[in-house]
Amino acid sequence: MSCPHLARLAVGPVAGVAGCVAALLVALSGRYGYHRDELYDLAAGRHLAWGYPDQPPLVALLARLLSLVAPGSVVVLRLPSALAVAAVVVLAALLTRELGGRRAAQTLAAASMAVAPLLLGAGHLLSTTTYDLLAWALLLWLVVRVLRTGDQRLLVVCGGVAGIGLLNKDLVAFLIAALVVGIAVAGPRRILASRWLWTGGAVTAVVWAPYLVWQARHGWPQWQVGRAVSAGSSGSSEPRALFLPVQLGLISLFLAPIWIGGLVRLFRDPALRWCRALGWAYALLAVVFLALGGKPYYLGGFFPVLLAAGAQPTVEWVRRRPRLRRTMLGAALVVSATSSAVVTLPVVPLGTLHRTPIVSVNYDTGETIAWPTYVREIAGVFRQLPARQQASAALVTRNYGEAGAIDRYGPALGLPAAFSGHNGYWYWGPPPATADTIVAIGFARDVLERSFADVRLGTRLDNHLRIANDEQGAPVWVCSQPRGSWPALWPRFRSLG
Repeated sequence: MSCPHLARLAVGPVAGVAGCVAALLVALSGRYGYHRDELYDLAAGRHLAWGYPDQPPLVALLARLLSLVAPGSVVVLRLPSALAVAAVVVLAALLTRELGGRRAAQTLAAASMAVAPLLLGAGHLLSTTTYDLLAWALLLWLVVRVLRTGDQRLLVVCGGVAGIGLLNKDLVAFLIAALVVGIAVAGPRRILASRWLWTGGAVTAVVWAPYLVWQARHGWPQWQVGRAVSAGSSGSSEPRALFLPVQLGLISLFLAPIWIGGLVRLFRDPALRWCRALGWAYALLAVVFLALGGKPYYLGGFFPVLLAAGAQPTVEWVRRRPRLRRTMLGAALVVSATSSAVVTLPVVPLGTLHRTPIVSVNYDTGETIAWPTYVREIAGVFRQLPARQQASAALVTRNYGEAGAIDRYGPALGLPAAFSGHNGYWYWGPPPATADTIVAIGFARDVLERSFADVRLGTRLDNHLRIANDEQGAPVWVCSQPRGSWPALWPRFRSLG
């Protein structure tokens, strides 16, 4: 335990940085369009449950509530995300203060977090990643306070935060385990025997239990999703060889020395011996996620701590040669802010996006464009069916993004609800027994020919923007003469990942 006098909080500068981030994100939130995951979460919100095969229920519930407040508004849907990442910026400053950082260091940590591609990208979308960053930052701040002050009653609050975080994303469980191991290695070990820790753990278990029950009743599909992601099924997956190099870009290559210095400081600075467990926790998480084939951003929730640890030494480094180094640091922040905004936010006009490498660098950008166009093209194929076939035909998609887009934009075009075997959609059931014709989107021909005797190409999707996202060129098939009933065929369409 260490309880030194804390510096005053840099309220004005930190609030200004957080406010600028939130304002920028809200201002740009209506450009381009929904992300495929947002379309899926809106659909999940119409099928509320205690869990889904690929995620806990919190974001689906939030999507449902926001869609009731402002139906069809992508700006309102993303507003809480902007506020959430603004809170992460504030927590980076609060963590810096806990680690002995003065006002300039607090401002630097907040600014470094604010310009990170990881943070801006997460704040632009409604996603589990957004609230996972917030849960990690808040939980780590509380743990640091416990370590610094010795007030173990805060562990009960930690339990509540962890439980809510686990209703958003399972990664919080890895953080908890890593912190326990870190404390066991570096101390203070008395925390592990504290009744407050066990009480906090009980709170976590109670809050998380409904989701675990759902997973158990459905055969733990989250494990299958995890294995698929590890194998590279997700569009945002990276090869294991890139896991560590990508860490350098999550905050910004130009600001990487700050958090790397912070990590070194957690291990070497005698003044931070009381929180050395955090360094061990980060190192353990890096090894575990690398071994499991996790996505590089899984470690993103730890960056507020690393920036906090590195901010004060950076400020002291600048003060030794203020004129030159202040210019260098300012330039690094400006370049980082500019490049992060261009790569992660809808700054570039859609008509010229194909001339840039943005979609190649940032997969998520490509998944926020052209959904209304794609649905109109699907509707064109559907309308070519004879009236009798239209009356009983179903729309079946390869992935939840296509299905979510049809469910969002299709009703205005007279389309029926979509069906898909992908993740949560599979659990919502197959097409009706009367559906002897389907319009199938995104499948390979041979997959469909195993279930239908007649498979004809209707069209191929074209966003007319020359942008190579996941749906560009996807085939739209008309399939008839099913080779069995839907209860028999439906398991063939199941896909997790």
